Amino acid sequence: MRVLKVTFLVFIFFFTSCGARKPVTSPTSEEQSSLQKQEYASLPDFVEIEDEPEISREEFSIIDHAMQFLGTKYKYGGTTPEGMDCSGLVYTAFLTQEIALPRSSRDMALLGEELDLGQVKTGDLLFFKTDRRKKVINHVGLVVELEGDQIFFIHSSTSRGVIVSALNENYWRDHFVMARRIL
Repeated sequence: MRVLKVTFLVFIFFFTSCGARKPVTSPTSEEQSSLQKQEYASLPDFVEIEDEPEISREEFSIIDHAMQFLGTKYKYGGTTPEGMDCSGLVYTAFLTQEIALPRSSRDMALLGEELDLGQVKTGDLLFFKTDRRKKVINHVGLVVELEGDQIFFIHSSTSRGVIVSALNENYWRDHFVMARRIL
């Protein structure tokens, strides 16, 4: 199984986006080729991951842009460093590639191809129902890393702002609805 590991990308994004939030340049062809040769540990038996396609410059740019907002406080309807909500984060990140998504997570969940968890790769979207009373999709995150049996995604939480979480955390696993691929 060959898959792309972007652990060091998360490290680079985090440390280059602190403070002034300067944009990070895309990797050179040589750097990207080196990244693509790294392999992940295998997922547990209940999730069989397909071969990871190489990360494209589009996916890199989208993830890079989203990671620049780490630490930004939550603001309903926000799309700026002053405040960001979950769909605003994803919406803004995809705009870097001139992909205009709907502004709500519920509407985003109608786009693209639905995936099994074993098919998820970086750049895919994860959708959640976090309000048990309304029972509708109301939260979205962007997959930024796959590592072993972990799927890490960036999102904006109402309590902690823009953070990276793991899908296997109890809260997120219990509220997960589906994964979709836009690119």
